[in-house]
Amino acid sequence: MHNVDAAGLGIGDDHPPRIMGVLNVSEESPYDPSVYDDPGEAARYVDEELIGAGADIVDIGLESANKRFDVLSADEELDRLHVALETIESVSGDAVFSIETRYAEVADAALSKGFDMVNDIAGFADPEMPTVCEEHDVAVAKMASPPNLERPGAVEETDWAARKSADWAERADYVDQVYEALKQNGLTDKTIVDPAFGGWSEAQTLEDDRETFRRLREFRALDRPMLVSINRKNFLGEIAGRETDERLPVSLAATSMAVERGAHVIRTHDVAETRDAALIGDAFSERSRTVDDLSVTRLDVHSSRELRAYLDERGVDPAVADDWYALAIEIEGLRSEDRDRIRSIVDDADASVYRGTNNQVLIVGSVTGISAVKTCLRDEDGDLSSVGESLAQMLE
Repeated sequence: MHNVDAAGLGIGDDHPPRIMGVLNVSEESPYDPSVYDDPGEAARYVDEELIGAGADIVDIGLESANKRFDVLSADEELDRLHVALETIESVSGDAVFSIETRYAEVADAALSKGFDMVNDIAGFADPEMPTVCEEHDVAVAKMASPPNLERPGAVEETDWAARKSADWAERADYVDQVYEALKQNGLTDKTIVDPAFGGWSEAQTLEDDRETFRRLREFRALDRPMLVSINRKNFLGEIAGRETDERLPVSLAATSMAVERGAHVIRTHDVAETRDAALIGDAFSERSRTVDDLSVTRLDVHSSRELRAYLDERGVDPAVADDWYALAIEIEGLRSEDRDRIRSIVDDADASVYRGTNNQVLIVGSVTGISAVKTCLRDEDGDLSSVGESLAQMLE
C-alpha cells in the first residue's frame, strides 16, 4: 500500500487510523453542531471538540454538499474563505487543515494562505485540481464522482457506455462504477480515495451504500489510502431503525468494521467516540505474526481485484489472481534453503508459491490447500515450523 504524507501526517497501512473532524462555515449545512460563521467561535469548537477530542485532520467546508441546495460558484466559495482562514489562524491546537471544495481556484487560494490539504468532493471534475495539488505538494482526498462539478458523487448518472465502453457499462455494477470513477482523471502521488457514501443522487440507493461497504476492501487495489465518511449515514440508520440523532452507536460499529476492511481516514462529526472505535478496528485487523526476523502475513484480500494489486506491488504476475484468490500468505525473512523447501511442499498441495521482488514468498491458494501446507510445515524444523504455527493461528 502506497502511504501518503499529509503535511507531516502519515496516512496508510504503516500508520494508525486518522480521524478527520468536520467544521462547516456554510449557513445552509444541515448539521448545526458543526456550523459556525464567527471565526472565534469556530476556533474554540475546533480546539475543544475536534483537536481536543483526537482529530488529526480538520476538514472545513465552505458549502453544504447536500444535493437539495444550489451549488455555489468558485467566486461564492472564495467569498466565504476568509472565515475559514481566520478560523485556522485562531486555532491553538495542532492538526492538518483540509479545505473541502470542488474548485481548483479555491483550493489554490486556500493552500496559498495556510491550508495543508484538499478534500475534493467532485473527484477531479475540475481538471486543474490535480495540478494545483501537485504544485503545492499536498495530499488530496478524491471522492468518487462523475466529471461534473454540479453533480458530485452521482457516479450512476455517468454515461459509462460513452465514457468507458458499451460492453463494460452493461456488465458493471454500482461498486464497479465507483471504482472506475475514482480512476477517472487519474490519481496524484498523494491522493486518498473516498468511495462516496451518502445520497448523492436520487438514483443512489441505500443498498448501493451497503454493497460498497461490504466490498470496501476492493478499493485497496487502487494502491492509495482510503477515506470513508459514514458518520450517521442513512444506510446504517435504516438497519437499526434509528434517526440521525440516534445513530452514533451504528456509526461506531461501522467505523471499526471500516478500519478492519482497510479504511485509513474516518471523516466524522463525533470525533472522540469515532477515534476509539477506529482504534479497536485497527487493533483487531492485524493478521501478521512475527518471530525473530521472520514475518508471516495473511494478506487482507477478498477478491481477485485486491489480490492483483497485492501481486503487482510485489513483482508477481497479477494474472495469478484469476485462478487463486481464496487465501494469500506472505512470508518474509526466510533463508534460501527454506524458501526452496516451501516450494516443494506447496507443489504437492492445492496452492502455488511465488517469489516477490524483495525476497518475499507468496503462497496463494484455496483454504484446503493452505491448510495442507500448514500441516506439512508444522512437521518441519526451525523457521518452517514457526511458519506452520503462524498459519495455524491465522486459519483458526
